Amino acid sequence: MPRTTDGDGTPVPQRLLAAATRLFAEQGYDRTSVQEIVEAAGVTKGALYHYFGSKDDLLHEVYARVLRLQQERLDRFADADEPIERRLRGAAADVVVTTIENLDDASIFFRSMHHLSPEKNKQVRAERRRYHERFRALIEEGQREGVFSTATPADLVVDYHFGSVHHLSTWYRPDGPLSPQQVADHLADLLLRALRP
Repeated sequence: MPRTTDGDGTPVPQRLLAAATRLFAEQGYDRTSVQEIVEAAGVTKGALYHYFGSKDDLLHEVYARVLRLQQERLDRFADADEPIERRLRGAAADVVVTTIENLDDASIFFRSMHHLSPEKNKQVRAERRRYHERFRALIEEGQREGVFSTATPADLVVDYHFGSVHHLSTWYRPDGPLSPQQVADHLADLLLRALRP
């Protein structure tokens, strides 16, 4: 059984993910070998295959961990005992902040998603669909209550917001004029303005 942590106490799966994320970002998924990942993480190939069946699994996990975090946070906003406008605004801003905080992971994934096996690809699409459906349900709730306009179908509103979110990796710079929270506030306000009756 491979060791689960190294000298500084970092669990092996996290070290493998950190090494893979850095290498995928620097040289691309297809140009990164399993050997380079295990050397950078300071573990054996056996350890990698123990935790992640393949390089494909590592790529999937790079994205899945961000999506899990975002899903948990969206569920918290959606289930909160607050008016629908506040819940949607909170969720809309949060997905921007968490995407910016994990920009490497998101951009690696969207650049390399076509390398995933068909099975993994299907899994990721299902995970993303679940997230988008929960987000859409908030919009639909507000539309039913008359708080949000029904002029635009909820599906299109979701695509509009997530188009902006997925586009962040092409222009957002940590040293730019806006903080992650400021960008999030602007995009969430745009969304709510578009939904006002």
